[in-house]
Amino acid sequence: MSGQNTLQNAFKHAKYQVGGHGARNMKVLQDAFQGLDGNLESDMYGKGEVIEEFQNKMAAILGKESAVFFPSGTMAQQIALRIWCDQKGIKKAAYHPLSHLEIHEEDGLKELHQIETVLLADENRVIQLEDVTSMNEDVACLLLELPQREIGGQLPSYKTLEDISAYCKEKGIKLHLDGARLFEILPYYKKSAADICHLFDSVYVSFYKGIGAIAGAILAGDQAFTEKSKIWKRRHGGDLISLYPYFLSANYYFDQRIDKMKQYFEGAMELSELYNQCFGVSTIPQVPVSNMFHVHFDASKEDMEHILTEICQEKNLGLSSYVREVSETSSYFEISIGDLYLNLPKEKLMDGIKVLDDKMKKRKGK
Repeated sequence: MSGQNTLQNAFKHAKYQVGGHGARNMKVLQDAFQGLDGNLESDMYGKGEVIEEFQNKMAAILGKESAVFFPSGTMAQQIALRIWCDQKGIKKAAYHPLSHLEIHEEDGLKELHQIETVLLADENRVIQLEDVTSMNEDVACLLLELPQREIGGQLPSYKTLEDISAYCKEKGIKLHLDGARLFEILPYYKKSAADICHLFDSVYVSFYKGIGAIAGAILAGDQAFTEKSKIWKRRHGGDLISLYPYFLSANYYFDQRIDKMKQYFEGAMELSELYNQCFGVSTIPQVPVSNMFHVHFDASKEDMEHILTEICQEKNLGLSSYVREVSETSSYFEISIGDLYLNLPKEKLMDGIKVLDDKMKKRKGK
């Protein structure tokens, strides 16, 4: 068995796990549907009272005129950029080099919509105002991902967001928010979702990340934008005969967890401080700005798989189920704080972190 498989198996059987809300199993659906009226009529091809109530609820929370539920964020965001490119007559959109659209979607934006992309900023930092003002190409739309997941969930300052928004309005560039983790950044900015979304022409949010539902996303904007998005959703095959398992679970877990985002954020700050006190361990960002961050090790992927497996077996504590390689001598994993961390006995966590520190020192002969 490989080191990765051994770690995954050990993590799965650990009594205590640090990140997320727990295993993605049928209980997620079972809990969401418990107590529902079995005679409640489902939606049909994206229409019906039950889905429209949820869409209206999310539009109000995001401070937008209208919202549409999509089965996936990949579909929603490609459609958003297509609408803005068609409206301006320019088939170019700008975003960060490590945007989800650029590295995780098999060039869907380019192959399906023939939209060219302009990559802004160095991949190790967030987009700043000067990156936008110095663009040499006309673009229809700029996409900002908040937080920037692939670099540890980093964020620009709120003033930077305001300045970029003002510049885009002045230049006629549509501003789209990849807010897959929008609710998770509200405690850091100390703003409401509507406050942040007011700076953007369109916004996407996910319901299976920090919210922890089955799947699905909301795309929001003005009425004209969302009406066009419905047409494109049909073209993409997104109008399933019924979407209720997705949006009903999204609604249930949104109500369950939206008020815990501050606790998740505080947990991330607490945990990152513990990691940064360990030998050969550091976090990006050093101080988290949401409930997620990256944990980096001055050790190879194989060494860390072995160490984390031992901690699972010795302390019944799963710090991570995987490790990714950075170089031959460094590695990292990503963690998002959720319900599991809130329910984790602190003495169990402190014990596991101490063992990590001891093992990292022993590895270097300290």
